[in-house]
Amino acid sequence: MKNIAVFASGKGTNFEAIVKAVKKKTIKARIALLVTDQPKAGVIARAGRAGIKIVLVEMKNFLNIQDFEAKIIQVLKEENIDLIVLAGFMRMLSAEFVREYKGRIINIHPALLPSFRGTSAIKDAYAYGVKFTGVTVHFVDEKMDHGPVILQEAIPIKDNDTLESLEERVHEVEHKLYPYVVKLFVEDRLSVEGRRVRIK
Repeated sequence: MKNIAVFASGKGTNFEAIVKAVKKKTIKARIALLVTDQPKAGVIARAGRAGIKIVLVEMKNFLNIQDFEAKIIQVLKEENIDLIVLAGFMRMLSAEFVREYKGRIINIHPALLPSFRGTSAIKDAYAYGVKFTGVTVHFVDEKMDHGPVILQEAIPIKDNDTLESLEERVHEVEHKLYPYVVKLFVEDRLSVEGRRVRIK
């Protein structure tokens, strides 16, 4: 059985969606760790309720990013982590960290990459006036919101949408798509050739 670490800095709704899929045995894996850099993150309470080990690693307690990431890697190795799931982790991982876990880090982004990269993707798509936005799950590489795309789902922006109603529908898709991609990974159904991901 594969071991998963979820990295999150916020409310943890995608974390919760994955936990539910594991409990239902839709995903046959173990969530070994929640790694967070925010002591007040809502995801901590969710992990506590689920009985999942919480690792709080605050940047302020380390001299530099290398020491910060070295501590995280130490914990990941202790738990024999096979997959890192970024679920609203608001810190860019270094190129060295990504190379250490190449092909084993996935991220979710609330837009159809390569459009609307960055931390305000839903708001940016709404403000820009595009007719469609969506959700992307991708492997992580050394650049922000850039690695090989695993799956995308488009979401129409309706004439009567508010930013809040659009955010709600984007999150609904995230909570369905992300557990499905985690399931594909743990079942060894994903392979990467260059920037193309094949699903078996």
